Amino acid sequence: METGTINEEGLRTLVEAFYARVRADEELGPLFNDAIGDWPEHLEKLSAFWSSVMLTTGRYKGQPVPAHMKHRERITPELFDRWLGLWRETTDAMMTPSAAQALQEKAQRIAQSLQLALFFRLDDNGRTSGVGQRAGKALAS
Repeated sequence: METGTINEEGLRTLVEAFYARVRADEELGPLFNDAIGDWPEHLEKLSAFWSSVMLTTGRYKGQPVPAHMKHRERITPELFDRWLGLWRETTDAMMTPSAAQALQEKAQRIAQSLQLALFFRLDDNGRTSGVGQRAGKALAS
């Protein structure tokens, strides 16, 4: 039932519902559950992140790229796609259409940036290769 708007309460509710789905997901759950030691603390951090991103509150003080780099061996582009799919489903179900679209667009850009940071590599001739090439093309579009 869509009732959510982009405000502190709506974002907190969304983050909690979304990460409950992530934790239960057969592919994402093991990665996230292994990486997060204190879920209540992490959910607060994620709520602060989305508050900063969508409401420009400045509440988030973390560094997403180094946090994700620690788990780089286990993260694949396909997991980003799965995360985005769950995000799309959850935002569509919980938020108004315009809020859902704004959150989905922002998540897509964030995912592309993280993928570039995690996977972008230049070959000896200065050309991108592999996932870096895919992420670079997605970011450019």
